[in-house]
Formats: sequence, structure tokens, C-alpha cells
Amino acid sequence: MLRSLGQMPVTGSGEDPRVAELRTAVSRLRRELAAHPAEFRDRVIAEDELAVLAAMTSGGAPEIPRLRRSLLLVAGAIGSVSALSGSLSEVRAAVDLFGEPPRP
Repeated sequence: MLRSLGQMPVTGSGEDPRVAELRTAVSRLRRELAAHPAEFRDRVIAEDELAVLAAMTSGGAPEIPRLRRSLLLVAGAIGSVSALSGSLSEVRAAVDLFGEPPRP
């Protein structure tokens, strides 16, 4: 019912559940990337952008354009690493929960 009014329910802690979902997905992908044995050229970019995403989840409501930019950078950096595709999809789904950025 809240969604029909354009509002999102909050967790028991008062936190936006979209932020909690994003934090969980980012944390999972960061762990899997850290454990992935192969080195690849853009690994540092992926690690840096995942750190940015993690920081955004600790500061309240993240900026949607910045979320999408970070997602694109992470996807570009690790998109060809099939072992990480499941977790990357979870991060994408979590970013999609925030909807489209407002048009100027």
C-alpha cells in the first residue's frame, strides 16, 4: 500500500530496505572478487567502484546517477568474469530498485 503512494517501507531500524539490499549485494560481490584467484586488467577499477558503492550505502540515500555510473564501471571491469556474474546481477538488481534518475 505504501508503494502505491510513492513511499517505500523501512526496515525495523528505520533504514530504507533498498539501501540494505544494495549493501548486501555489494558486500557479496566484494567478497567474491577478493577471493577470485585470477588477475585481470580492470580489477582495481572494480574494487574501487565497489568501495564507492559500499560507502554510498552507509551515508543514507545514495545519488541515483552516481549509483548507475558505478554499476557501469563495475560491470565493464568484471563483466567478462563469468564466476562473478551472479553477484554482479544482484548488484544490478539492487541498483534498479532505486528506479530511474529524474530527467532534467
